Amino acid sequence: MTEHKATEATLAPVSPWHTASYSAERGECVEVAEGPITGVRDTKHRDLGALFFCGNEWQAFLNVAKGDLN
Repeated sequence: MTEHKATEATLAPVSPWHTASYSAERGECVEVAEGPITGVRDTKHRDLGALFFCGNEWQAFLNVAKGDLN
């Protein structure tokens, strides 16, 4: 994961935060905001902030989550 040092304005999501589709099934609520930098946060602990990923990092994560290791 790349460490991003930026102001809150540069990390503002392009899309609004939404609950990840896999989270609802298990009751583990993770929210995602997609854009040039994608944010991920725990809905139960929003005050702790979010993790941010650039496009290729986020795509690699999604591929592994889906079981596509190619």
